[in-house]
Amino acid sequence: MTSTDERPPNFRRRLFWLAAFIAVLFALYSAGWFYLADRVRTEADKAVASLNVNGIEAGCANLTVSGYPLSFAISCDTLAYEDDARNVAASTGSFNAVAEITQPLSPVADLRGPLRTSMPGMTPLWIDWDKLRADAKLSWPLPRRVALKAEGLSGQTDPADNSDPVELFYAGKAAGQLQPNGLDIGYVGSFNDLEIDADAIGGRVLPPLDGSGEATLKNGVALIRTQSKSLRGQSVDIAKLDLSSGEARITVSGPLSVDAEGLIDAELTIKLRDPKAVAAILGGAIPERKSEIEQGFAGLAMLGNEPSMPLRIVKGKASLGFIPLGKIKAVN
Repeated sequence: MTSTDERPPNFRRRLFWLAAFIAVLFALYSAGWFYLADRVRTEADKAVASLNVNGIEAGCANLTVSGYPLSFAISCDTLAYEDDARNVAASTGSFNAVAEITQPLSPVADLRGPLRTSMPGMTPLWIDWDKLRADAKLSWPLPRRVALKAEGLSGQTDPADNSDPVELFYAGKAAGQLQPNGLDIGYVGSFNDLEIDADAIGGRVLPPLDGSGEATLKNGVALIRTQSKSLRGQSVDIAKLDLSSGEARITVSGPLSVDAEGLIDAELTIKLRDPKAVAAILGGAIPERKSEIEQGFAGLAMLGNEPSMPLRIVKGKASLGFIPLGKIKAVN
């Protein structure tokens, strides 16, 4: 008698019910997957139709839902938005977002360029990149994290006539992340090898720059929910804003706020590394003030290679230490 024959009937019955249970679970999962895919297509069509009723043209060309059974993917050949009433338009290349079945609330999206934008008061832009990826940790009512990373990011003007475009910038890498923290929104970002074309800044010359930043937008969750377009009444706690080129570095930190009239108040600390190198960069960027810059930074260099100083702004009036810098216009 074999070992299989010796197994009691209960074993075979349990094996049968286990297989049946797995089959039912897979059937329910499949039904849910295809229901969700159909719902995505339906809701996308409704959203586009709703926008079109309001005089807006929007589209996700050739919307496709795929990935069954191990993932859920949404893709479009192009994304486009056009609002003639407000004279706003934007379009990009293909879009592809994927969520693995093991991490359904952590989708990853890739977007192909270029991004072309047009809006009142701004020159039409053409933004392109070698690689652009976004990922998120979804939650309710807001995502727990949204991050964006780009490589080979560049920008230029996108003239509507036959005039030549103006190169604006190029960055080897750029990244940013937003994350709710209670009622606030935290931001962390960086860029490397940023080159700003001299023609974009009136012929002024800047060397390649690296930068990073960490800041908290106070009450940022409410700001997102209300979709406020005004900075008035908002405040930011800057943990660090860092800009460097070679040995030269400027770091800014401290709180900044905008009152109801749009006037800025701030208590910032500015730290320098290698003041003479910083002065050389600023002198090239602002040649009409080169002499004053060199004289001022020569005095700072006497305080050491890494001096710091307070930058105060009271009701829009700025002063660096005891030196008045002038008045900053009210913001919207």
